[in-house]
Amino acid sequence: MVLGRQGRTRDTLGPVGAFWFLLVGILLVVIALLGRFMDRLPVSPAMIYLFVGFALGPAVFDALELHPLRELPMLEAISEIALLIALFTVGIKIRVPVGDWRWSLPLKLATISMVLTIAGVVAAGYWLLALPLGLALVLGATLAPTDPVLASDVQLRSPNDRDTLRFALTGEGGLNDGTAFPFVLLGLGWLGLHDLGEYGGRWLLVDVIWGTAGGLGIGFVIGVGVARGVRALRRWREDAAILDEFLLLGVIGLSYGAALAAHTLGFLAVLAAGLALRRADDLHAGSRRTAEHSPLTPSMLSVNEQLERIVEVAVVLLVGVMISTGYWSMAGLALAALLILVIRPVAVWLVSPGESADTAPRRLLAWFGIRGIGSVYYAAYASAHGIALGAAENLLACVFTVIAASIVVHGVSATPLMSLYRRRGTQTPAAPPPLSDKR
Repeated sequence: MVLGRQGRTRDTLGPVGAFWFLLVGILLVVIALLGRFMDRLPVSPAMIYLFVGFALGPAVFDALELHPLRELPMLEAISEIALLIALFTVGIKIRVPVGDWRWSLPLKLATISMVLTIAGVVAAGYWLLALPLGLALVLGATLAPTDPVLASDVQLRSPNDRDTLRFALTGEGGLNDGTAFPFVLLGLGWLGLHDLGEYGGRWLLVDVIWGTAGGLGIGFVIGVGVARGVRALRRWREDAAILDEFLLLGVIGLSYGAALAAHTLGFLAVLAAGLALRRADDLHAGSRRTAEHSPLTPSMLSVNEQLERIVEVAVVLLVGVMISTGYWSMAGLALAALLILVIRPVAVWLVSPGESADTAPRRLLAWFGIRGIGSVYYAAYASAHGIALGAAENLLACVFTVIAASIVVHGVSATPLMSLYRRRGTQTPAAPPPLSDKR
């Protein structure tokens, strides 16, 4: 059941707008000043953004009211931008070469485990929530991606972070935001809203095989091409100044736009472009030219992480406001419990039966399946592509509820569990040390 659909339309200017900017400004200043202190508390920044957004809504201060179906273009655009920035950040943060055996666990989590998660949510949606099979599949694919942003405590902290658990969760979050998209399209196809082709042939060949291979290939080519272009420019002009902010946004836009134009998976292309830039930088750092030019990715990573934090604030605040407006459901709470306590653990344990606790702590892998920005985007995308009004409302309410529950549960547990993990000394290398390190 979705609550609270009625409400007056708000003027975004005047006193209400001033109140909104005032509260957001205070929030950002407090987070900036207390960020280090909060690292020691069982509270994540995303939890604070969520609660502030909820407080801004009709349920508390009644300062802002947002209905996602009225604001779908805005919601889809903001979550899409946030996801692109996050995926590029993941790419330039990971130092493990493509093809290295250490990618096996993230790949299994982002494919087999993701499909098992989708199947579990589809079963719950169909049998427990009485959803049509196509809508249940859309819901499953929307909730399948894990988030590479919201749980910073369990993600790679820097390119020099070589912990197995952090690498597996970060790599999984980067990959499955792209690999889930064909299943969203499959669900829309079952609802008659996307062309699957005869016996699903078009979906398999175009959306899955070509979408995956083409997206990764386009991203790698663009990433390598940009890296070589920058090196050539610096060899030609020693004093060549590179505007990192423009370059990183240009790489994101170029790889995503080219991938979409070629009908491939744009999110995978952006991730691949980041991975290619990082690999090119590491290879360059290990050559004799190390002293000639500064590496490209560290400054880009710094800028991108700042952008990532800003869009994280925007997306989570919006989710909080819309939940406060009434877009939550009891069915979503039940599904959140089932997803966190049953579906995710089973899906992880089935794909990693041979992993020992020393190399991959499966209990933490199974627990930290955080849902976030990717799910917001896919819910908005599906709702904007022809789903019936009532079904779209229920989909959005359910997804927002699961995201909010995940932010709270995982936000509270991340700091103590990861502190225990560090104290036990179970962190193990997932990537070689930087090529430029002097040891």
